[in-house]
Formats: sequence, structure tokens, C-alpha cells
Amino acid sequence: MPHRCPWYLGYVLINPLRKLLQHPAKLLTPHVRPGFRVLEPGPGMGYFTLELARLVGPTGKVHVVDIEPRMLSALGRRAESKGLEKRIDMRLGRETSLGVGDLPGEIDFVLAFAVVHELGDAANFFREAAAAMKSGATLLLAEPAGHVSEALFAEECAAAKIAGLVAVDRPDIWRSHAAVFAKP
Repeated sequence: MPHRCPWYLGYVLINPLRKLLQHPAKLLTPHVRPGFRVLEPGPGMGYFTLELARLVGPTGKVHVVDIEPRMLSALGRRAESKGLEKRIDMRLGRETSLGVGDLPGEIDFVLAFAVVHELGDAANFFREAAAAMKSGATLLLAEPAGHVSEALFAEECAAAKIAGLVAVDRPDIWRSHAAVFAKP
């Protein structure tokens, strides 16, 4: 089983000082529009989720999947405090699946930020994500350079391509390997 971020480190990841280096609005605004349906696996306590919920607006939806109930609980409290809870569909995932088979071809954008290396099967993740994505949808993959080698990131990108996604950009994200993929 791969190493996973312990739930209590979620508090470190939502530190407001992180915005100085990885500002959610700056990273996400180019990818998300009002009314979008977004998939975010491994949201933790919602560092990016709350901004995603703001960006999709009242007609959009952010589907988050995490295997740690304590992360989802904290995310739910944070979303409620900002009045964004109705825009977020929280799902408890399984070790082997995102459990998004009920969203075929419905997702406009997938945010996979610092999560794919924690999954046991990157190829399965990309297959499930691609199946949920609409034609023309994009997926932003970002992995922490301190945890993920260039070689492992290249393997993840290869798995995305095998799943039918096409690399369209290599954005510069602080201390991260990053790529944007599109579904033809």
C-alpha cells in the first residue's frame, strides 16, 4: 500500500500562508467556469475545494472523494462556515476506486493535486477520471517534487495517456511536477 498523508497533516495543508506560493484562485481560475462540474480526489480539508466551489457558482458542483472520513468531516465544517456546502458533493472513496461510476461523461474539470502518488493504482485512477470526464474536459495533475520523482511523474503521465487523455500543457507550479491533460 502506498504512503498516505495522515489526516492530521490536513491542518498544515490548509495554512493560509500557503497562498503565498500556491494560491488556489490563481491556479484554478484558468480551468474552471461557473456551472462546471468538478471532480477532486483527495481534497483533504479543502484547500482547493472551497475555491473550486466559489468558481463553479450556484449552478455548478464539486464532487470530492477521500478515503479519510476525518478529512471529509473537516472539509464539511469549513464549507458550511463559508456557505458553500450545497455546492460540494462529499464522497467517501474506497481503496481501489473513486466510486464515481454514476458520473459518466459529466465532469468538466478534474483536479488531481498531490494525490495520484498516494493511490495504489494510478492507471485505474486515470481510467475512472477519463470515464467521468466530458469530451473537451481537462485534468490538472500536480505532484509534489519532494515526494514524487521525475520518473514516477512520467509513469503517471503515461498512465493518463493510456486512459485516452492528451497532454496539452506543462504549467509551472511551485515545488511541483505538473501537467494538464484533455479528453478528446
